Amino acid sequence: MGAKQLSLFEDINEKEVRRTVARELKQYKALKVAQQNRDERLQEGINLLFPSLNQNEKEKELKVRQIDRALEYALDEVERQIVREKYLSPKRVKDINLYLDMGMTKDQYYTRKKEAIFLIAAALEII
Repeated sequence: MGAKQLSLFEDINEKEVRRTVARELKQYKALKVAQQNRDERLQEGINLLFPSLNQNEKEKELKVRQIDRALEYALDEVERQIVREKYLSPKRVKDINLYLDMGMTKDQYYTRKKEAIFLIAAALEII
C-alpha cells in the first residue's frame, strides 16, 4: 500500500484507527489463548474448567479467525513482522529497538507500520 492507496483513507482519524487496531490486537492475544485453552479442555473431555461469565463463543472464534486471516493475507512479511513484534509479542517492544533490529530507517519503519495498521483496519472493516 503506497501513498496513493493510503489517500483513500485520508479523511479518517489516523490516531483513532491506530488505537482501535491496537486494542483489537491486544484482545486478539487473549482470545487466541482462550481458544487454545478451550480446545485443550475439550480434547481432555472437560466441558468447563472455570466459570464463564460470557457466552459469546462463536463471536470470539470468528474474531480470532478474521484477525488470523487479516494478518496472513493482508500484510506482507515485513508488515507482519512489525505487527507481531510490536502488538502480539508477550514483551513490550519500543519502536526504535524494532526498526533498528529490522535494519530499517525510522521513516521506513513508521511508513510500513502505518500501512500495516491501515491494512488490518481495512481487512477487518474497521475503516
